[in-house]
Amino acid sequence: MKKIPFEHLDLTIYEETLENGLQVYIVPKENCNNARATLVTKYGSNVSEFVPIGKTEMIRVPDGVAHFLEHKLFEQEDGVDPFSFFDESGSECNASTNPWQTNYWFSGTQDFEKNLTFLLDFVQAPYFTKKNVEKEKGIIVQEIEMYMDDPYRVGFEKSNLNLLQVHPLRISTGGTKESVESITEEDLYTCYETFYHPSNMALVITGNVNPETTMELVRQNQGRKQFPKPEPIQIRAYQEPDFVNKEYESIAMNVTIPKIFINYKLNKKEMMDIPETLLPLYISIYLDIKLSSTSTFLEQLKKDKIVTDDVYFDFSDIESHILLSIEGETEKQDELISCIDLELKNTKTTEVDFIRKKKTILSSCIFMSDSVDRLNNRLVSDFVRYGHVRSDLYDEYQSLNYSDFRKVVDAFHFDHRSVLVIHSKDV
Repeated sequence: MKKIPFEHLDLTIYEETLENGLQVYIVPKENCNNARATLVTKYGSNVSEFVPIGKTEMIRVPDGVAHFLEHKLFEQEDGVDPFSFFDESGSECNASTNPWQTNYWFSGTQDFEKNLTFLLDFVQAPYFTKKNVEKEKGIIVQEIEMYMDDPYRVGFEKSNLNLLQVHPLRISTGGTKESVESITEEDLYTCYETFYHPSNMALVITGNVNPETTMELVRQNQGRKQFPKPEPIQIRAYQEPDFVNKEYESIAMNVTIPKIFINYKLNKKEMMDIPETLLPLYISIYLDIKLSSTSTFLEQLKKDKIVTDDVYFDFSDIESHILLSIEGETEKQDELISCIDLELKNTKTTEVDFIRKKKTILSSCIFMSDSVDRLNNRLVSDFVRYGHVRSDLYDEYQSLNYSDFRKVVDAFHFDHRSVLVIHSKDV
């Protein structure tokens, strides 16, 4: 087991890769009462075409399988309900699926070793039958229909669908009613056996735990189980073009003020010399300077009564592109779209603004290290994105510089845009 200092954060990462390939990361924190453990697989809704383990031909599974699989792992052959099990010790547990990963976690102050053993055992003991798969379909379809009444969820999913041509990020994490109803137990076992092998997973533990005894517990638990020899996973690669799928769409929902989603697709080819770990930070800084609640731009939007509240922004990235999303409520649709366009394309910035935002990022790094949950989420994200966790986060953030920031900003081209408007049904 390696001991790696978490630079400048007064923490230590205990790291080990087990014989079956499972990566284990433990960060003890003595000044807290609780602990959190997350078992994560690098498998989410982005993966629908792949070569199953032991096969040679690529297949396509129905949309929504990763999310369906997350649901079904909570049904155990012995009838024990994981939620009830963790609840007995006053612990919280849950799971989540996004385009890139599926997480299973618990957090609590008591019976940590018993809960950790149960987490490993229930995720590593799939039990799928035709009967229990059919039963789950109605539950998931109902969940999908519920989300269709949420304008923010609809806005996010419709925006991705309109922005992207071929990349599977355009597909809803839950799939569609039709795709869910076509899922079989064979589909679930195929995906489970391919993507839930320990070599494609990590266990991240943060909080008040003893790293030596916890690592030994995990070793013994995994040593009692048999897993096939790990094989490389082959997933289809996608060549996403620059142009958007649909430039404009307007839909009616139960909203009082229209919601506007303005989305941009930026090619990353001119940003490739920027370190992969720093590129998202530079983009975040730019968006903060331009659109945050403290920006002069937003202050002017409110003064001109174009918006009555903040605008919200986020971004994600795929292999070839950065995807920006800006959302706001307004009765002045054309004015808001025009103002956002002009503000983002005016890439003038000052080093003073950059340094101020960099200090905020450094502060957030320290803030993150003080929270068991935020620290756990950070390490999980590192594993999924980079295949390992980073112990030099603070130094990386410290290395942010205005020269590289300007290289990123100068590479921005806001020519490929998609707009989604969600308006009232009464209009």
